[in-house]
Amino acid sequence: MKRVLTYGTFDLLHYGHIEILRRAKALGDYLVVALSTDEFNESKGKTAYHSYETRKKMLEAIRYVDLVIPENSWEQKINDIKEYHIDVVVMGSDWAGSDRFDYLKDYCDLVFLERTPGVSTTMIKHDLGLKEAVKNEDQLPE
Repeated sequence: MKRVLTYGTFDLLHYGHIEILRRAKALGDYLVVALSTDEFNESKGKTAYHSYETRKKMLEAIRYVDLVIPENSWEQKINDIKEYHIDVVVMGSDWAGSDRFDYLKDYCDLVFLERTPGVSTTMIKHDLGLKEAVKNEDQLPE
């Protein structure tokens, strides 16, 4: 069985997310998604609109995803590869050449997939006028 792993926040789930998950799953038999926790996002200066638990439930409902695990730190990647017997790590092409992922080539295959044109969480937040600081899912945008 060929195991694939990807990392992300997957906030405001959209078509681009579904596409990267579909394409990642096509590279193997079993897809593990390491989902950034709220605490990890905070350490990166990011705030997700949806909580970790909500984002996890949404990912688990997607047929391409076999397992969702928490991403708690940048440093956990080698341990994830070993613990889950990962053969391929997949990331968006905007991470190509980054020291955050390139060292993983010593442990497994590393594949960078092009982002889906015309859609991103940042674009959606901008178009909706949402602010990064919005934490309450019931709060309407200003």
